[in-house]
Amino acid sequence: MKFPQQGEFAPFVGPFDPCPPVLCKTYVLPPNLFLSFQPPGLPQFSPEEALTRGTLWPLLFSPYQPKRNQGGGE
Repeated sequence: MKFPQQGEFAPFVGPFDPCPPVLCKTYVLPPNLFLSFQPPGLPQFSPEEALTRGTLWPLLFSPYQPKRNQGGGE
């Protein structure tokens, strides 16, 4: 079972908006939004891998990719 990890939307751009329009913005959709209850028998990560990934179940794992700011920092 695979869920979309990212959503998109187009913000409203008014006729007198002084900034150039951003055509598309994205946001993260966490997997737990699509899972109403925990079904029995879900596959599990090993304890070491679960600590690394932050969850015991691969179904609820959502990788985070930080975006760097323009100054080069995180």
